[in-house]
Amino acid sequence: MKEISLHILDVVENGITAGADLITLWVDEAVDRNLLSVAISDNGRGLSAEQQAKVSDPFFTSRTTRRVGMGLSLLKAAAERCGGGFSFASEEGKGSRVTCSFLYRHIDRAPLGDMAMTLEVLMAGYPEVDFFYCHLYNGREFEFDTRKIRQELEGVPLNEPAVLRHLKAGIEEELERLKER
Repeated sequence: MKEISLHILDVVENGITAGADLITLWVDEAVDRNLLSVAISDNGRGLSAEQQAKVSDPFFTSRTTRRVGMGLSLLKAAAERCGGGFSFASEEGKGSRVTCSFLYRHIDRAPLGDMAMTLEVLMAGYPEVDFFYCHLYNGREFEFDTRKIRQELEGVPLNEPAVLRHLKAGIEEELERLKER
């Protein structure tokens, strides 16, 4: 994939397919330490120990709608190709967690991509799912939590076009501000 945000989108959609109603995303751009880390957790069904052992096999999937599961194997390969690492942990009935890291300045590292757009797509496509997003940049932090936003919206759905535009613009502004300091 051309951007890490597309890998993130794929992993999040896997969690939602597994029944998750809460997805937690962490992106840590520690440029000063030459490290980009990503962690994605969900509260879906999780995987059995047998399934976990096969999670990075491109020809394994727990879905019944297709016969291959390239997403995690591609993410793992991308991280390892860039001097980073990959791990997957899961517990049946409790959810899963994917973590990966990349050398920030590695010549082969894909760009992070448009995280505001990624969140907009997720909120538009899965309005019933909550997303907690924490983005760190050299130790400075931005948090975005749809559970709090839902309270403020008082019943207006997240995927209302005007709401999505406003939320995306706010995320873009905060991410720019995070990197300016």
